[in-house]
Amino acid sequence: MRQRSWVGWRFTGPFMAVFALVFLAPIGYSIYLSVFRTRLIGGTTFVGLGNFTDALADPQFWSGFGRVALFLVVQVPIMLFVALLVALAVDSGRLHGAAFFRIAIFLPYAVPAVVATLMWGFLYGTRFGLVGNLDDLLGVTLPDPLSPQLILASIGNIVTWEFAGYNMLILYSALRVVDPALYEAAAIDGAGQLRIVRAIKLPALRGPLLIATVFSIIGSFQLFTEPTILKTVAPNSITTYFTPNLYAYSLSFSGQRYNYAATVAIVMGLLTMIIAYAVQRRATREAA
Repeated sequence: MRQRSWVGWRFTGPFMAVFALVFLAPIGYSIYLSVFRTRLIGGTTFVGLGNFTDALADPQFWSGFGRVALFLVVQVPIMLFVALLVALAVDSGRLHGAAFFRIAIFLPYAVPAVVATLMWGFLYGTRFGLVGNLDDLLGVTLPDPLSPQLILASIGNIVTWEFAGYNMLILYSALRVVDPALYEAAAIDGAGQLRIVRAIKLPALRGPLLIATVFSIIGSFQLFTEPTILKTVAPNSITTYFTPNLYAYSLSFSGQRYNYAATVAIVMGLLTMIIAYAVQRRATREAA
C-alpha cells in the first residue's frame, strides 16, 4: 500500500518541481522584494505595504492601466468579432478554398510578435514606410498612425492581426464537434443559414468564446512587446509608463527600482486576476 501511494507522485513530481521553480519561486521572490525599499542612502529597509500604498496612488501606474483597459474594451470585441466571422465562414462549407483561408488567417499567429511589430512599424512610417509612400504618391497627408492620438489604435491593429487567427481556430474547433444531425434537423424544419447560426452555432460557441475572452483580457493587460518595439520609431507617442508592464520594466531596468517594479507587477497581476474572474463569473451566470 505504501508503494502504491507514491505512484501518483512519481508522475506529478517532476511537473510540480518545475512548476515550483519557474512559477511559484518567482512569485514568492517578487512578494519578498515588494515589502522592501532600497535607497542609495540608507540601504534596504522593510516597508511592509508601503510600496503597495504608493502604487495605488501612482498616477503613472493608473494612466497605463487606463490605457490598457481602453485597449481591452475596444480591441478585444473587434478581434473576437473578426475571429467569429471567419470561423463561421470557414465552417459554412460555402467558402471556396476554405483550407487556404483558414491557414492564411492563422499564419500571422506563427509570426513572432517582435517581427510582426517591426513589420507594421515600417508600414506605419510616414518618412520611410507605406504611409509615407502613399503621401508622396497621392500628394496628400494621411493621418500619422504613430502619432500620440492614433498609436493605441495602431497597436490594436497589430494585435488583432496577430491573434485573430488563434481565436478563430478555437471557435472553428468548437464548431467542428457540433453534431451534424442538428443541422440536418434544422434543414428539414426549413431553417435558413442565419437561423442555424443563431439557434445552433452561436449557443455552441458560448464556452469557447468565454475562453477566448478570458485569454484576450489577460493578454491585453500584459501588453508589452508591441509598445516596446514601437517606442524606437515613435518615442514621442509611447512613454515609459505607456502600459503597466512597460512601466514595471522601466522602473526595474532603467530606474533600478526593483522593489517598486515588483510591487507594480503584483498589483497588476491581482487586478488582471480579479477582472478575468469577474468576466468569467458573469458569463457563467448568464449561461446558467
